[in-house]
Amino acid sequence: MKFFTHLGQYFLLVLRIFGKPEKHRLYFNQTLREMDNLGIKSLGIAAIISFFIGMVIIIHMTINMGNPLIPAFYVSFTTRDVLVLEFSSTVLSLILAGKVGSLIASEIGTMRVTEQIDALDAMGINSASYLIQPKVIAAMFVNPLLVILSIFIGLLGGWVVSQMGGLLTSFDYFYGLRFQFDPYYLVYTLIKSVIFAFIITSVSGYFGYYTKGGAMEVGKSSTQAVVYSMIFILISNYAITEIMLT
Repeated sequence: MKFFTHLGQYFLLVLRIFGKPEKHRLYFNQTLREMDNLGIKSLGIAAIISFFIGMVIIIHMTINMGNPLIPAFYVSFTTRDVLVLEFSSTVLSLILAGKVGSLIASEIGTMRVTEQIDALDAMGINSASYLIQPKVIAAMFVNPLLVILSIFIGLLGGWVVSQMGGLLTSFDYFYGLRFQFDPYYLVYTLIKSVIFAFIITSVSGYFGYYTKGGAMEVGKSSTQAVVYSMIFILISNYAITEIMLT
């Protein structure tokens, strides 16, 4: 029963989040700040992880496809599909759920326990919309850009290690990247990234918004936000894949 209580509260909060803004310009400026806070400041970790994952995938694929009957360009071909279909959207979003999700939950949770949210409500401001809506919109806009960057940097990392280790010629590598490329895969992964961004920000905002108690509860809310965001990302990943790729 507790699960359904939380689920009902979550959907009611989502309705409040997308309520009519009091001042559109204020919300617009706040959204721009959140783009910097949630997106631009995540560029570093996204780039580093993608670069080295691309290198590791190429090495694994080279080992597993070290058969003279398999064309060399299949190594970069499979690496491309791994990055486009799963890593750069799903795995990167799981990583960002830990960084961004805990940040949102702790920020809003702190405002709740210090009664700043109560003050906003007392002034007649839709606190849920004011605090969470800019974060949701910013993440849904920035996350697809991070995914595209992740794909590019991951493929760059794969090319670098293939040249350093003599695993693959540049011709074979780039031919494999172009081989049987389906643009629909990019549409699929970008749709996933937008949905995952909504899950991370709304779920984290929910746990932060309904934090009760003191500073200890803020830490607990942050942990719950990360865990549940990851669970819902994995569930929605399966559902989207089932709908769009089968």
